[in-house]
Amino acid sequence: MSFSLAEARFLIDRALGLARRGWTSLRTRGWGASWARVKAQFHHVPAQRRAELYLPAPRPFAPFAVPYSQAPRASIVIPVYNQFAHTHTCLLALAEHPPQAACEIIVVDDGSSDETPMALPQVAGLRYHRRPENGGFIAACNDGAAIARGEYLVFLNNDTVPQPGWLEALLRTFDERPRTGLVGAQLLYPDGRLQEAGAIVRNDGRADNLGRFHSPFDPRFAYLRKVDYCSGAAIAIRTSTFKTVNGFDAHYAPAYYEDTDLGFALREAGFDVVCQPAARVVHAEGATAGTDTRKGVKTYQVRNQERFVERWRPRMAGHPDHETAVEDATRHLYGKQILVVDALTPTPDQDSGSLRLFNLMRLLVDEGAHVVFYPANRAHAGAYTEALQQIGVEAWYAPFAGRAPSWLHRHGRRFDAVMLSRHYVAREFLPLLRKYAPQAKLVFDTVDLHYLRETRGAELAGDASLMRNAQATRKRELEIVAQTDTTLVVSEAERALLAQDAPKAQVELLSNVHRAAGPGLPFGERRDLVFVGGFRHPPNVDAVSWFVDDVFPLVRARLPGVVFHCIGSHAPESILALGRREGVVVHGHVPDITSFMDGARIGLAPLRYGAGVKGKVNLSMAHGQPVVATPCAVEGMHLRDGHDVLVAGSAQAFADAVVRLYGDEALWQALSRNGLDNVARHFSADAARDVVRRVFFSGRTQPPSSPA
Repeated sequence: MSFSLAEARFLIDRALGLARRGWTSLRTRGWGASWARVKAQFHHVPAQRRAELYLPAPRPFAPFAVPYSQAPRASIVIPVYNQFAHTHTCLLALAEHPPQAACEIIVVDDGSSDETPMALPQVAGLRYHRRPENGGFIAACNDGAAIARGEYLVFLNNDTVPQPGWLEALLRTFDERPRTGLVGAQLLYPDGRLQEAGAIVRNDGRADNLGRFHSPFDPRFAYLRKVDYCSGAAIAIRTSTFKTVNGFDAHYAPAYYEDTDLGFALREAGFDVVCQPAARVVHAEGATAGTDTRKGVKTYQVRNQERFVERWRPRMAGHPDHETAVEDATRHLYGKQILVVDALTPTPDQDSGSLRLFNLMRLLVDEGAHVVFYPANRAHAGAYTEALQQIGVEAWYAPFAGRAPSWLHRHGRRFDAVMLSRHYVAREFLPLLRKYAPQAKLVFDTVDLHYLRETRGAELAGDASLMRNAQATRKRELEIVAQTDTTLVVSEAERALLAQDAPKAQVELLSNVHRAAGPGLPFGERRDLVFVGGFRHPPNVDAVSWFVDDVFPLVRARLPGVVFHCIGSHAPESILALGRREGVVVHGHVPDITSFMDGARIGLAPLRYGAGVKGKVNLSMAHGQPVVATPCAVEGMHLRDGHDVLVAGSAQAFADAVVRLYGDEALWQALSRNGLDNVARHFSADAARDVVRRVFFSGRTQPPSSPA
């Protein structure tokens, strides 16, 4: 194929444009930031780290239908001016993968002179609105908003291909984060690389797209993240909010910096602006307006930058300069940067320790912190890692996360505080943190005092070898307590123990954190008994074995039809074998246990040893499910026998309590009501908030001791 004059002109213009932008960057950003941008431009992303994308097959136009609802939740507004091929592809994408949310699609034709006005009226379900004259992007978007009927406005460029599930992810953000004012999609290049995960504004008014040319899976850009603004190519906002801030400001007409200004106006009004990585949209950057700021509508980008800076100069004083690395580029939008390290990514539907850690990180995010999670095994835990990202946690994993020494060498300087969960994790990481994060406040989260649990287990078993192991654990745990700034325990009993064993330590009580789910089904519609607990935890194995062997036969003798449901992951053969007993059902791991919490009449906590507070007790009470427990199981939980729980130690007393509660509706209702109140007063996010603020949002109270 011959080389045309047009192709030569394209290459020359591109080379001159790159040179011109490079020189401008050198003058305004300096060598360091400019070289970083050059490296990003040519950053190679391996194919396996790029997103697999859906792109409609090219085809000639023929009439088709797009989704339409007379009562839309979302109004998708697409401004167009010529470029019909792009508009056709965008609408085909919406037709081939229609959103599940009720929506309407409004195309605002800003005076097109191509086939747009002839073709689009043939698309069934489409609301086609033609402006009498060309007014630019801002005018077209505002016109579309004026005729929209949805609760939410979704502005979508015509040179985009929304990926399946994009709209649901955008709208879900408003449901889960009430402070959200605007949410933008993760924009991708057609080759699967990241184009933008939101944007920031440097202190001179220049904007940077976060993650440009990197992998969309890079942990720095793959979590729900606060940003200064999101490019108007794919954003959602409540219709009422858009009207409150008077829409896109015509001060920037016809286009450019209107989306930046909107983001600043929303944040000024107290809203968050966030990028939702679960909403992915392919964007042919520059397809409609080009990239040369010397000609066409792009010339307004230079003019409007000056207007934007003039308006928002005081606000930008605290913004990052061009030398600030991307990891710190949104620090002005957050409070503290907090690193959380645990052995594994939390699995909140499998064990109470994970649920506590997950809810603690959620609480830190709600309090304005930028939370970073590093699992010591560096594994991507599938839906569990994604769940952290969706609550706003920067969750790391291999291959993006290097081994701890190299990762902390690069990132350690970022953190104001570091929380280390479990003594064996803390023991490995403390030397690295002293070297690479000496400025950080060090918090040791015991989860529960392991040496207390091991000591009680050894005493119950009468095993001298287990007792020696417990004493070794005690020595290691107390060493970590001495070397960190603050130690977290989950019960008053453990705080009292450390007051004896480590009297100089700064110890704070931060118990389980639960969300009250409500009362569930009434007494008459509930039946059976339930136990929930992961079986990697030895006390749970002992508890279920004791209950089935010694207690349940006494219960079945008086309640012949009652069934005991045993739920928990990693059940050993000894537990699985119990499922062969009459009336015993061993379910293993159940991803969603709501039906058991809301439908079983009694929750059981037959623990004979352990430490800390028991998440299974909190979990049942949070669902209005009364609990029968042993004295060990209610330790440190602010519970009173007969008021919000029934407590029994022997097999006969435990069976008597189960039978009594199973048949006494008045007692059941009282325990249900008081249990919900107990969770709200002692184990809710509000109950934990003061401790979280004191521990993580204040400076050091004392320097940690050096290792012996």
